[in-house]
Amino acid sequence: MPSLRAPSFLLLRICVLVSLFLLAGCAGFGKTLEPPRINLSNVQFQESKALETVLQIELRVFNTNEVPIKVKGLDCDLELNGKSFAKGVSSVDKEIPAFGTTIVPVTLYSSVVDIFRGIMGLHKKEKLKFGVSGRLHLEGGFLMPSTFPFKAEEELALEGLDKRR
Repeated sequence: MPSLRAPSFLLLRICVLVSLFLLAGCAGFGKTLEPPRINLSNVQFQESKALETVLQIELRVFNTNEVPIKVKGLDCDLELNGKSFAKGVSSVDKEIPAFGTTIVPVTLYSSVVDIFRGIMGLHKKEKLKFGVSGRLHLEGGFLMPSTFPFKAEEELALEGLDKRR
């Protein structure tokens, strides 16, 4: 005669095994993704219209993780001497290898007002401060962040640039 306890014991064993597999699978999610580092690599003026200027910038994205990351897009603001200078977005489909870098091009748009605001008083300054900030959008997976904010700032000494040889 079969025991009534046998099916419940079998069910208990199955539940324990499933739980162990789930815990083992979740152990891989314990690693967190480090935010990529971003530097401004290049700035080029593309086109100037009556009320708007178009710039093309290049951002170098550093992946400091042990796994590759896939970039979907980026939105950013460019500041000049602490004032908003240009804004833009880029739809990108690039994979950055583990411990690798890539260049992400971004088209920025600046109004005439923002340009004048950015260059006003520039001749009185000893240093040109510029910065780029925004969000890097990644192809996220289960329990992986899909957006990383970033900010990079640089200074350029202006003294000596206008001296003629």
